[in-house]
Formats: sequence, C-alpha cells, structure tokens
Amino acid sequence: MSKHYLVTGGSGFIGSAVVNAMVDAGYKVTVLDDNSRGNPRRLKSCISKIKMVNGDVRKFEDVLRASEGVDGVAHLAYVNGTEFFYSKPDLVLDVGVKGIMNVIDVCRQRGIKELVLASSSEVYQTPPVVPTPEDVPLSVPDVMNPRYSYGGGKIISEMMAINYGKYFDRVLIFRPHNVFGEDMGWEHVVPQFALRMSELVNAAGDKIKFPIQGTGTETRSFIYIKDFVDGYMTMLEKGKHLNVYNIGTMEELSIANVATLVGKCFDREVELVPGPEAKGGTPRRCPEMKKLYSLGFTPKWKLSEALPKVVKWYDQNKNLKTEII
Repeated sequence: MSKHYLVTGGSGFIGSAVVNAMVDAGYKVTVLDDNSRGNPRRLKSCISKIKMVNGDVRKFEDVLRASEGVDGVAHLAYVNGTEFFYSKPDLVLDVGVKGIMNVIDVCRQRGIKELVLASSSEVYQTPPVVPTPEDVPLSVPDVMNPRYSYGGGKIISEMMAINYGKYFDRVLIFRPHNVFGEDMGWEHVVPQFALRMSELVNAAGDKIKFPIQGTGTETRSFIYIKDFVDGYMTMLEKGKHLNVYNIGTMEELSIANVATLVGKCFDREVELVPGPEAKGGTPRRCPEMKKLYSLGFTPKWKLSEALPKVVKWYDQNKNLKTEII
C-alpha cells in the first residue's frame, strides 16, 4: 500500500513540483493550499490523482481537515520572494510560525509519524564558510531588519521540528538554494532579470544598460527545478531521522554573470548599472553538497543550460503577472 502524504503549499512553485514527483513515484497525495500565491494550473498534469483541500495553514481546523488518513506531512507552505521579506514581514512570520505549530499539533493529534520540513538557505544569512555545510551556526543578524523575518521564521520552524522530533519516527529538513524554473513566481532574481531584459531589448545602443542591486560581484548557486525534485526525492527515500539536507548545486556564479547569461538569451550584451544593495543581503552563498551527494543525488543542469527555457517562458507569459498578496 502506497504511503499517503499531505503537502502544504502544494500549488506553489516548489510545492507543485514536489507533488508531481511524488505522484509519479506512486505516493498518494493531498494538497492543502489557499492559492494566495500558488496556482492550481501547476498541478494540471496530476490533478485527477490527488486530493485538493482549499485552506489556510494558519488555521488549525484546515490543517486537521486536510490531514485525514495521511501517513506523513511535507510542510512547504510559506511566503517567499525577497520583496515580501521587506514589505510584509508580519505576514511572513504569521504564516511561518503558525503554520509549523499547527502542522506539529495536528501530527501529534492524529498520530502522524513523519514530517518533512522545507527550510531555506536564508537560515545561513552571511555564512561563515562557503561552500556551506549543514552544520554551521544559524543566525538572525539584526532583529530590526525586516528581511530576516523569512530566515528567522525558518529557524523557528527547524527548531520546532527538531525539538518535537521525539514524537515522530522520521523528521527530515531540507534547505533549498535558489531553485529556479518556469512559472516560479515574479519576486526572484531570474524572473525579474528576464522581464527587465525583455523590456530593455529594444533600447538603442550595442549594449543593454542593465540596472542591478549591488555591484554584481555577489554570488549565488542556482538549481533548476528538475534537479531540485531529484534531490528532494533522494532525500525522501533515503534521508535519516533528524537530519538536515542542503538541496542545490555547487556552481557558484556572480550576479553579473547571471545578468550576462540572461542577456545572451536575447542575443544582447549587457552593461551593468550598479545600484544600492538591499540591506541585509549576503555577499556569497553556495551550499556544500557532500551530504546529499552521498545518498546518490547528482544535479544534471547548469544554469546556462536551463536558463534559456526559463527566460523564454517569462518572455512569453508576461500577462500572467499579477499582484497576489
């Protein structure tokens, strides 16, 4: 008999990819989402095989209703997108803290023995070591900076999951690192660069003058959604109780390099126009991946290989952009 999971936030970008992969692997899946940021269109290929529950992870009764008959919960519901960390930190924390508390309380009430928690690379903030392994100290550098509402909420979620781990047979925590792909939302580096470049391609001159935050020397590592799913499924099938896993790649690229690659998707050269860096931004971020690699995961896509597909999707689907929060 196949295991049955509840996936909170299952119509979101990462959530829907996880749901599709789990269905393909033979799991039964129930999705809980209020679609405030997610969209059921992302689940169209498996919608007939899953149970959809419309509800808010902040409401205990909604989580309880959605969890009927499940063996485990994959908790992905959260408010992401850097611009929201600054503009709606109270909402970020409300969803983050109430969500994990409700999920744990429901699991204990129903006797659900497996919890898979989505954390984030943001818990590292400015990491002490790059590439960054899972066991470095986590931090909130400045409680007065609303940016850290996101990372702070994730740290709280991890602490809740670990310290309530004695009530579970298996608790897994994963930290995604800059997952990108088609239909990933509009508040992230890749879609913002794609849309900005699309607007500037008709400008006069040999090079596109391309404004960015910071100097462009800041680095990140990006993982394509198909690789992320492979990493997630490797963890789900082989991960050990109370373990934390980075999911990303070790291809560290500067933001200037990313902008140049996006320009190439439009056959244009780019001249960067540096701007003020967002307060609380991180100079470097790249995960150490030995732990997940040891379970058999190997990413297949480089940013330069997957980026043209993603940029094309955003160029062709500008009409889908709406204010959703």
